Amino acid sequence: MPPERTEVQVRPGVESDLDALTDIYNHYVRETPITFDTAVFTPEERRPWLLSHPEDGPHRLMVATDADSKAILGYATSSPFRPKPAYATSVEVTVYVAPDAGGRGTGTLLYKALFEALAGEDLHRAYAGIAQPNDAEPNEASVRLHERFGFRHIGTYREVGRKFGRYWDVVWYEKELNR
Repeated sequence: MPPERTEVQVRPGVESDLDALTDIYNHYVRETPITFDTAVFTPEERRPWLLSHPEDGPHRLMVATDADSKAILGYATSSPFRPKPAYATSVEVTVYVAPDAGGRGTGTLLYKALFEALAGEDLHRAYAGIAQPNDAEPNEASVRLHERFGFRHIGTYREVGRKFGRYWDVVWYEKELNR
């Protein structure tokens, strides 16, 4: 019998979330090619990242929690796409879901809340990079999530990252914002 599904709530991230967010991210650092970081972080090392995502503005952090336990199930961010001023109206977005929280629609709820929060911002495009071994082994769940939100494939960086002793492609997706 499948586990009972509880309600998921989404809210802006706050400093008290830092330990749980770091734990989620470190899982992906240690176990997957989803991030190209190769060394885990302490919460203190991740603090500048958290503080760079305030509750307003174009760079946001949205956190999904279990309505009953309040456990953090995942998070989504919009971050600067590139540091040069002309890129200010573009953001890079990403979603990370706790390893035991998949299949609950958490990623969809996070992106829905994130894009609603960004609707009033002076933004033109969102970009998402999805790591995958090659075209024969696509990261289907992430591709489906992004396509569900209107992203379209714009290109692939071939073998751009090396992790776990092999090379990984990154497919890039783009979405128009605030038109």
